[in-house]
Parts: sequence; structure tokens; C-alpha cells
Amino acid sequence: MAIDRWLLEQHQSGKHPPTLRFYTWSPPAISLGYHQRQYPEYWQHLTWQGQKLDLVQRPSGGRAVLHQGDLTYTVVTSGVPGSRLQVYEKICEFLIQGWRSLGVELHYGTTGRGYIHNPNCFGTATSADLVLPDGAKLIGSAQLRRGGTILQHGSIRLQPDAELFTQVFGAESFTNVELHQSLTVDKIIAALVTAASHCFDMQTELQPLSQSELEAILAHHIKSG
Repeated sequence: MAIDRWLLEQHQSGKHPPTLRFYTWSPPAISLGYHQRQYPEYWQHLTWQGQKLDLVQRPSGGRAVLHQGDLTYTVVTSGVPGSRLQVYEKICEFLIQGWRSLGVELHYGTTGRGYIHNPNCFGTATSADLVLPDGAKLIGSAQLRRGGTILQHGSIRLQPDAELFTQVFGAESFTNVELHQSLTVDKIIAALVTAASHCFDMQTELQPLSQSELEAILAHHIKSG
């Protein structure tokens, strides 16, 4: 997520083009919203399959997200007019279209502002989130705006571990996500990239971060962390 923040700043200063990024987590982690200061102390000592869970702070807002068995997406762009919700919907269109091409229909959640009292991001679905026909939340998203530059990223639940999820958020919090076993991470990413190309009328170019860029991100993270 330090990379997400760095990409936002690079794009804002005109040094980097709009970016679509996907990543998974190892070891698993809990990410806290930028303004989320309170959380259970035991979260600092959780383990899963012998690995200690990381506890990290997102540059964006929202509630806590457990990153295990999920896929994270990031969009960094600019020049998208409209309110925060209108921008969400414009960016989320590629998620809806991409999943539709995989045979999965998504629609926006309906929860109001009561979600702020729920520490679990996936415990409720707001109008900025995408849910399955049975109401289960598949994608939770958050946004950070710097002037006209936008970072939107989110967690796509694929194979969450029920036991770990319950350990973090409690027994009442887990709702299973039923996706076809043929939907591999690579297949999902390919569908979402194709959808983004159509929705944003753009050409994508695969560009891994260079060693010097990674070093600059690490130095920036240490300085600002």
C-alpha cells in the first residue's frame, strides 16, 4: 500500500501515467483505514499457518480489511469529474463489466452511514461497494483524493479462511463467497484488465517497478511512516 500512495504522488506530479495494479498479500494482513485509530489489541498478535499477521495503515479511509484469500486492485488516475460517489461508480464500472464477463453479476450495496460503527469493512456494504446477488459483499473499496488526482483501491474476496476471519471479526461476521473453482486469480485479473481497457478507452502496458523505484518507495515510506 506504500506503493499505492507513491503511485498517487507520482501521478499527481506528472511523473507517472494512470495505473491499474493488482496484488495479493504474504503474509496475510489487516489494513486499517487512514483515520481508524482504535482496534482490538489482540490483532497485533494474530497468526495464520505459522505466519504473524501484519497490521498496516491504508492511505485511504474506511474500516479494517483482512487481506487473506483476497485480491487487491488499485486505480490511480485523474481528470474524473463528479462527486465522490460518481467517481466511485465510474471507476467501479470496469469491476462490474469484468466480473460480468466471468459470469458473475454485481450490484452496489445499500447500507447508509451506520457502517462507521462496524470495525469490519466486509460487515456492511455501502453504495460504494459491490455485492453478489445473494447480498454477500465481494468487493470493498476506498478512495483518496489529492486535488484532481484519485487513488481508489479495494479488496476482492476470493477464498477467505472462515476460521481466521472469525478470529479477527467474530463469529457473526463471516459470510461465505461462492465462486466457481475455475476462476483463478490470473483469469480474474485478465478479465478485469480487458474490461478496464474498454471502460476507460485505454491501452494497457505491463510495467513492473524497477529496483530504483522500489528503493525510492521504501525510503519514502520510512520517512513518512
